[in-house]
Amino acid sequence: MSTQTGYRPDIEVQMKRLFATLSEKDRRRYAAVEAAKLGNGGISAIAGLFGLDAKTVRRGLTELALPVDLAPGRVRKKAVDAGS
Repeated sequence: MSTQTGYRPDIEVQMKRLFATLSEKDRRRYAAVEAAKLGNGGISAIAGLFGLDAKTVRRGLTELALPVDLAPGRVRKKAVDAGS
């Protein structure tokens, strides 16, 4: 088990793989769900696991607490590498 998250290392690998496929908005929300499951210390543990700022996880928690998604179809496009 990971000392910080309580998840087995193989589960953390799967979580990171899933996280990498999500949009920015879905990443915040997924991180928030995982942090909420962990309870006390969950925000910093999940922020560390995914390489996020704790403010990003808190923003995800705030978004999940809203009764409706304020921007349901809005997703920022990923940056394109100019060197390609």
